[in-house]
Amino acid sequence: MALFDIESSSPSTPRRAKKSLFSFAKTNSSDLTPPQKPSQTFSRTIMEDNIDNASAIIKKWDHSESSSDKYCSFLQQDRKEAKEYIQCVNDLKRAMHFLVTQHSTCNKLVLAQNLMQMAMQRLEKEFHQILSTKKEHLDPESVSKSSTSSHLSRSISVDSQESIESGNEIQVTEFERLSVQAMNDLKMIAECMIGSGYAKECWKMYRTIRKSVVDEGLYRLGIESRSLAQLNAMKPDVLENNITDWINAAKVAIKTLFYGEKFLCDHVFSASKTIRDTCFSDLAKDAGLNLFKFPELVATKTKKSHEKTFVLMDLHEAIEQLLPEIESIFSYESVSAVKVKVHSSLNKLKSSILSMIYNFEVSIQKNSSKTPVPGGGIHPLTTSVTDYVTSLASYNGVLSDIISDFAFVSPSSSYPEAYFDSPSISPTPNNSKKSSVSAKLAWIILVLLCKLDSKAELYNDIALSYLFLANNIHFVIERVRASTPKDLLGHEWTSSLERKVKLYSSKYENVAWSKVILCLPKSLNPAISPDTIKEHFKRFNESFEESYQRQKSWVVPDEKLRDEIKTSIARRLVSVYRDFYDYYMVVLSGENDLDVLVRYSPDNFGTCLTDLFHENNLRCRSLLSSTTSLPNSCVWRCIS
Repeated sequence: MALFDIESSSPSTPRRAKKSLFSFAKTNSSDLTPPQKPSQTFSRTIMEDNIDNASAIIKKWDHSESSSDKYCSFLQQDRKEAKEYIQCVNDLKRAMHFLVTQHSTCNKLVLAQNLMQMAMQRLEKEFHQILSTKKEHLDPESVSKSSTSSHLSRSISVDSQESIESGNEIQVTEFERLSVQAMNDLKMIAECMIGSGYAKECWKMYRTIRKSVVDEGLYRLGIESRSLAQLNAMKPDVLENNITDWINAAKVAIKTLFYGEKFLCDHVFSASKTIRDTCFSDLAKDAGLNLFKFPELVATKTKKSHEKTFVLMDLHEAIEQLLPEIESIFSYESVSAVKVKVHSSLNKLKSSILSMIYNFEVSIQKNSSKTPVPGGGIHPLTTSVTDYVTSLASYNGVLSDIISDFAFVSPSSSYPEAYFDSPSISPTPNNSKKSSVSAKLAWIILVLLCKLDSKAELYNDIALSYLFLANNIHFVIERVRASTPKDLLGHEWTSSLERKVKLYSSKYENVAWSKVILCLPKSLNPAISPDTIKEHFKRFNESFEESYQRQKSWVVPDEKLRDEIKTSIARRLVSVYRDFYDYYMVVLSGENDLDVLVRYSPDNFGTCLTDLFHENNLRCRSLLSSTTSLPNSCVWRCIS
C-alpha cells in the first residue's frame, strides 16, 4: 500500500528496525576514521545529550520490566511532563537521524533505538488507554458538538489546552473540557508515532477500537440487514413504520455518528492525509454501504403499489436533504462507493415513485365498477383520486425533482381536448419544475374526469347523469381549493372546471324540468277557457309529481352547489307557475273541489323544491295539501 511506502525505511517493529535503519556496517581494524570537524563534534555532543535526557524521561515511565506495577497514564498525572515526554521523543528522533547519517557505528545509536522502542510501546499503551477508557468523551455525539461549537472548535484547532484548563477567554463545561483534552491527546500521540515511523501500529489500533464504536452505533439505531423476502412479507403499515424508523436512524447516523467519526479521524490524523483517508475508509465504508442498502432494496424489490408512493417520497426527501452532508463526509476517494450507493438509491426511488404514479393512473382507467352511485352522489373513485392528488401536492418540492424529466402525454391523446383549457398547466416538456408538478396533477385529474364520463353513462336517467358529473367535478374543485393543489393548479384551472359544473347543472335542469314547464302556457291568454285552464293545472300536477318522485332520492352533497341548483330551478319554474297561478285562479275561484284541482300554491311548491337533493327527504308529502306555509329557505328567499 502507498500508505506504508514511506515507512519501509523507518522502524515499525523493534526486530525489523534493527535490520534496517540502524544495522551496523562491517569495518576492518585497519580502517581509519578521519578526524571530525569541531562543528560535527559539537553537534554530536548536543545529540548525545538529547539521548541522555530522553533516557531519563522514557525510563521513568517504563514499567515493562515490572509486570506487578499498576499501569499509570502520564497523561492523567502530570500533563506538563507528558508534553515533555512527547518533546523528548521528537528530540530522540532527530538525534537518531543525525547519528545514522554521521556516526552509524556509534553506541549511542543502539541506546537511542532501544529508547525509541520503549517510548513507542509506552505511547501505544497511552493511545489504547485513551481510546478504551474515554469512549464517553469520544462518542460521535460529543465530538459532533465539539466540532459545531465555535469556542470548542477554536480550542481544538489551535490546540489551546492551557486556555481550556485555565478558563481564559474560553468557557466550557467539564465534560467538554475532557472531550477536547482526549481528542488533543490522541492527536499529539498520533503525530509523534507517525513521525517516528510507527504509523501502522497507530492507525490499526485506532481502526479496531473506533470501528466497534461505529458498528455499535448503527446497531443501537436499529440499522440491520433485511432480505427481500422480509420486506415483501411486511404489511403496508409495518413497512411504513420500518421506513420511518430508518429515516430517523439515518439522520442520526449521518449527522452524528459518521460526521463525528469523520471529524475525530481528521483531527487525530491531521498530519497525514493518506492515513486519515485509509483509516476513515476502514471505519465507515462498510457501515455506510450497509446503511443505504435498505432504501435501495425498498425501491427496487418491493411491490409497486401506489399506496407506497408517499412513504417512498418521504424516503427520497430524507436522503436528498442529507445529501450535502453525505457528500462532505464521504468525500475521500476510498469511500466514494457510499456516495455511489446513495445516488443509486435516489435514482431507483425516483424510478419506483414514477412507476407507482403511473400505476395509479392506470388503475383509474381500469376501474371496472358497474354499480352507479345512488342518487348521483360522489363516486368513491373521485374521493380516492382527489385524496391522492392532494397528498402528491403536499410533496411539491420533492415531486418537482422526481418528475422534472417526466415524459408528458400530449393533449393530442385520446382524451378530450376541451379538458386542456389552462395553458399554465398544459403538459409540455418545456415547463418549469413547478409547472411540471402542476401538469402532472392536472393530468391525473383529467384521467379521473374522463373516467367519470363513462361512469355517468351507467345511469338510465340522462338528467341524473348530468347531476352526477356536476357533483363530482364540484367535489374535485372544492378539495383542490381547500389544500395545496390550489396554488399549483391555479385560478384559471379551477375556473375552467367551474364552467363545466355550470354546464352540467344547466343540462340537468333542462332535461329534468323542461317537461314540467311545458305543461304551462307560454303566455297568459284571457281567452283561454276554464276547461283548458283545468287541463293545464292537471298536467302540471302530474308532471311535477312525476319529476319530484323521480328526483327525491337524488342527492347534491355540497350545500353550496345544492342551493345554487335549487335556486336556478326555482327562478325558472316557480316564477312561471306563480304568474300562471295568480292569473288564472281568479277564473277558477268558483269551482268545486278547487283544492284537489290546484294541489300546489306557489308557497308550498317552493318548499318542495327546497327539500330536494337531501339524502332523507320525507317532509314534502306533509306539505302537499298545505296552502299557507311560507318557507324560510335559501330557494324561497331567492325567488320571493
